[in-house]
Amino acid sequence: MNKNRSLPSMQKTITRINKLDEVELFILKRRLAAATIFILALTSIIIMRLWFLQVYKGYEFEEKAKVNRVRELRIVAPRGNIYDRHGELLITNRPSFNVVWTREDAPNPDQVIQRLAKILDEDISSILDRIRAGEGAPKYVPLLLKEDIGWRTLAYIENNHLNLPGVRIEVVPARDYLFDNLASHTVGYLGEINKKELQRSLQGEYEGGDRVGKQGLEKLFETQLRGEMGMSMLEVDAQGFEKKQLAQKQPLPGNDIKLTIDADLQITAEKALSGLAGAVIATEVKTGRLLVLASSPPLQLNEFVGGISQKAWRSMLDDPLNPLPNKAIQGQYPPASTYKMITALAGLGEEIITPDTVFNCTGSFRLGNRNFRCWKKTGHGEVNLKRALAESCDVYFYQLSQDLHVDTIAAYANSLGLGKKTGISLEHEKGGLIPTADWKFKKYQERWQLGETLTIAIGQGFNLATPLQINVMTSAIANGGITYRPQLIEEIIDPDGKTIQMFAPIRNGELKDRETNLELIRQGLIAAVNDPHGTGEQARLKDITVAGKTGTAQVVHLSHVEDIETEEKIPYKMRDHAWFTCYAPAENPEIAITVLVEHGRHGGSTAAPIARQILMKYFKLTED
Repeated sequence: MNKNRSLPSMQKTITRINKLDEVELFILKRRLAAATIFILALTSIIIMRLWFLQVYKGYEFEEKAKVNRVRELRIVAPRGNIYDRHGELLITNRPSFNVVWTREDAPNPDQVIQRLAKILDEDISSILDRIRAGEGAPKYVPLLLKEDIGWRTLAYIENNHLNLPGVRIEVVPARDYLFDNLASHTVGYLGEINKKELQRSLQGEYEGGDRVGKQGLEKLFETQLRGEMGMSMLEVDAQGFEKKQLAQKQPLPGNDIKLTIDADLQITAEKALSGLAGAVIATEVKTGRLLVLASSPPLQLNEFVGGISQKAWRSMLDDPLNPLPNKAIQGQYPPASTYKMITALAGLGEEIITPDTVFNCTGSFRLGNRNFRCWKKTGHGEVNLKRALAESCDVYFYQLSQDLHVDTIAAYANSLGLGKKTGISLEHEKGGLIPTADWKFKKYQERWQLGETLTIAIGQGFNLATPLQINVMTSAIANGGITYRPQLIEEIIDPDGKTIQMFAPIRNGELKDRETNLELIRQGLIAAVNDPHGTGEQARLKDITVAGKTGTAQVVHLSHVEDIETEEKIPYKMRDHAWFTCYAPAENPEIAITVLVEHGRHGGSTAAPIARQILMKYFKLTED
């Protein structure tokens, strides 16, 4: 009986358990479904993220990875060489060691800057200025901190590079001036590119820190000289240190330039000007090719290599001889008695005088209530054209000018290249000033006075000319009236030695139908150097006939200095400028030379001997 009672009880128990399993199973199924959905969603998110990173953003991150691992470094191309007319190498390149810093590779930049300031002997502020200038560039782009460091600094940085993360030495070509400062104003110098220049350049053509021509031929022929940049791809480690080179594109050197300048004559001219302020120009009379273009004092070209210091720049600004401007083309001075050639030519051309016309010089000429003095106080006596030019008699030209209108004189001056730029291939050339009645009225609202024509006739008053303009005028008188554009470049040569551009002489103008009158002027210039009383006798040569004209340009009115006992006591800035312009041989002119010495007092005693030294070098003469 007991067995029969227990069976139903067991059945009930089993039934109840089955019911509970169904409920729990349902719950488990829901949980499993939720878990499956969650896992699928999470997997989908991961897959989408992986696709986003590896596919959609894959190229971008690949490039960033390359940047972190690979450095693309520009290789500066060597600039073209500069030669003189005979192929003498004047300017080439040498290795320059620059300190550059990659900010991305420096975990503690403040420490690096402090260490570098001591190593480079620079103020921290100057280094920070360079860093701020490059703030707009990506951090992986190297910043130039100092150029052209010395060997000791180079060795120290190389031996301590582990303590200077991100700092490395970059070797680039720098200008090497084989003749120091020879023709410094002509060739010019390089400097770091500024923001305006960078904005004007084509994209990728330059980068911050690049060196570009800042003055002279280096600037004007920048495109020809600069060459084509190369590229080097280097693998670096996490600290930015180079491991190996992956690829390299060699730079293409710039084109070479062959000048018309003669190095030997240029050296002679600059030595003769040493310690003086002034300019010397020498040209081929029949082509306009420049043999000498010197301005003194010269620029200190090596000061500009690696960036000129504030101290050196201030020294040039404060120099009383003013070395910064190119005096040959930017200095504007009264042409003084060199202008008498123009007045004489106008008098002959307008048939006011003949070669035999005589004026009496008593030492002064009175016009109205004013006395116009001759440089020779006792006077020259009876003077004809030839003697007037030879002895530079002021009174002769005072009297001649009474019958010449200022506009007539100006027309002859303009026809021989005065009063306008010559067109030389250099920047900032000045045009001088040849006054006219209309010019004065427009500038001062005053009519032209006859007394002003007297001062104009002897090259004083409003007249202004550059030494180069006087040389163009001199060449034109020597060659029969042709004015040439002064030529500095003979040819441009590519890196393979092939001439890619030649420069032929260019005529600016010609004074026609005046050969007879020009010959009369030339006779006076020959007498000025070779006659016993000629003012240019210190340019005389034994076997070569030199023709020339002296000039003494007043800086202040005579009344300011006439009470000073001797010329030596006249303050430097109040002394007259000294001119001498000439050509030779007189019978068949080859070379024209113009010398201007600021505050040199007398053209005959100061400027003429300089011209003589250049003539002797040109004709290969020796002292007697």
